[in-house]
Amino acid sequence: MAKPKASILVVDDEPAMRLLLSSVLKEEGYDVTAAASGKEALQLITTRHYHLVLTDLKMPGISGLELLEQVKRDDPGTAVIILTAFGTVEGAVEAMRKGAVHYLLKPLANPDELRLTVRRVLEERRVTDEATTLRQATEAVFPFGEIIAGDAKMQAALELGRSVAPTDATVLITGETGTGKELMARAIHHWSPRAEQAFVAVNCAALAETLLESELFGHEKGAFTGAAAQRRGRFELAHGGTLFLDEVGEMSPALQAKLLRVLQERTLERVGGTKTVTVDVRVIAATNRDLRQMMVAKTFREDLYYRFSVFPIVLPPLRERPTDILPLADHLMREVGRRLGKPIQGFTAEATALLQTYAWPGNIRELQNVIERAAILCREDRIGPTQLNLAPPAAPVSGGSKTLKDLEREAILAALDAHGGNRRRAAEQLGIGLRTLYARLKEYGIFTEAEANE
Repeated sequence: MAKPKASILVVDDEPAMRLLLSSVLKEEGYDVTAAASGKEALQLITTRHYHLVLTDLKMPGISGLELLEQVKRDDPGTAVIILTAFGTVEGAVEAMRKGAVHYLLKPLANPDELRLTVRRVLEERRVTDEATTLRQATEAVFPFGEIIAGDAKMQAALELGRSVAPTDATVLITGETGTGKELMARAIHHWSPRAEQAFVAVNCAALAETLLESELFGHEKGAFTGAAAQRRGRFELAHGGTLFLDEVGEMSPALQAKLLRVLQERTLERVGGTKTVTVDVRVIAATNRDLRQMMVAKTFREDLYYRFSVFPIVLPPLRERPTDILPLADHLMREVGRRLGKPIQGFTAEATALLQTYAWPGNIRELQNVIERAAILCREDRIGPTQLNLAPPAAPVSGGSKTLKDLEREAILAALDAHGGNRRRAAEQLGIGLRTLYARLKEYGIFTEAEANE
């Protein structure tokens, strides 16, 4: 599906300037609407949402400042850039004080100035909106004041999170995939003095090294092929707030060295640039790998390890917090039922027993996926074992019980069997990433190394 175009409203009483601005922005691929007056603009913003309003400051009738005030009152999520031919410091300061994100002087020295400014503003707005949406979605599932943690280990982890939140200490959250490391990071941010500022998350395992460097530190125009304009990195976008670095164990040694410098000096240089940029960011890192072991093996820098582990928090896997399984399942069931409009009241006795005895190799993420699928399939007022689609616990092997690895291997085989060998669907059922599933398949010898490297 094509990504929706950003919508921009251009407001200027001068026809030539209005046409120029609209043409430049349309060439950039934006959805542009033009208005010849503040009055016309106000009529337009009542009919639809615009990501950005670009307005002249001095116009007959309703001025740019008056339009700015109305836009921020009616649609605070809309960014506003002011254009002025007068260039007075007073006008610019007043516009910024009332909520404008930027101002440009007329006549434009170069259309590239307009292109670059609009691109920057929309990118910052996108990241802010994304963080807000994710925060709201997370709080809807697990409100930070009501995180389900009856288990003593999880209560201790939450208490550590509350204790460190008011500080700027770097936090390292460790635990298996799906244990809620990002949720804990968001909770720490939520409890901190930075709560009203941005929470920016980066998955270090999801990007190639060169792309990750640009994503973290930004880049200058022409820094590499495809760098058509300057771009601020996630450190800059998180300025004043919190940067969550997930899967830090996947970083290359070269990038680890650059990251260490930023953490030590609180300054950075964009890729291809020489200008030093100061950042005020609280860093929370997470990993499902043993960084100490990696440090001993010389694959993770010792100095970076100690920088990250100023304040470690370990999240227990779901199998080690059995008293939380049913409360979590019940909470998720009610949330999903409400979203789907289904009056699901609970689980049958058989389903309850299965939830409690299943090994949950994918932890809370797997539980969430299983409950959502079950709620979709449920036709009664209670979810049964058939809808859960979980393999029942295996009988003990003669001479001793099965290990956790045995149970995990069986869960993977059962998921693959249930989906006819489709690995992506099996990973979704297990609540783990496809990359993790391939690693487990290789580890347990379920298929060959050649297949693992496909």
